[in-house]
Amino acid sequence: MKLSFWTLVIDGGYIMIPLAILLLLTIYVFTERFIAIRRASREDKTFMNRIRDYVHEGDIESARNLCKMSDTPYSRLIDKGLSRIGRNMNDVLVAIENTGNIEVANLGKGLPWLSTTAAGAPMLGFLGTVIGMIDAFFSLASAGTAANITVLSSGIYQALVTTVAGLVVGIVALFAYNYLVARINRVMNLMEQKTMEFMDLLNEPSWWLSNAISSHSTLSRCHR
Repeated sequence: MKLSFWTLVIDGGYIMIPLAILLLLTIYVFTERFIAIRRASREDKTFMNRIRDYVHEGDIESARNLCKMSDTPYSRLIDKGLSRIGRNMNDVLVAIENTGNIEVANLGKGLPWLSTTAAGAPMLGFLGTVIGMIDAFFSLASAGTAANITVLSSGIYQALVTTVAGLVVGIVALFAYNYLVARINRVMNLMEQKTMEFMDLLNEPSWWLSNAISSHSTLSRCHR
């Protein structure tokens, strides 16, 4: 006799159903988050230079339009900072940091499911094994004088299938979770780098920056 994948799945019993659901959810969450994080990690090497040029010219609206077209987490941080130009530097930094927290939270959507699956799937597998062992010994006791090693071994074999399945699902979820967390950390580092470049730009002691801030503040008051 040869073991096949489908035979193992069927022999595992009803505990295999939630494990299969957890595996499908893990694959879906990983794929969806991987695409979203990869899109968020795109970096335009000329972005900050163009922002600097617009700010030099006092054209804050064009700089904000560039941020909207870029549609990346760091561009949204810079856009929030540009919208606060003319205010105290601490206010600008706090606004950027709050936006950054929201961006990181958005990138991390679905990750709690992966961490829960990584911890919960093996436990479900062990539960299925315990239930299977109880059933195996019950069958052994019920067999009476006809009890033999075959009755016991077949029950134990079926019970251990859920342990293997739970460990496989848990390992897949754990690796997926850690990989996505590492990618999110890279995006966070990129956002911090762009934020520092933007704050350095605002701190440049140049006459044109003062004029740009003054003109933006005047335009903002007129719009109000």
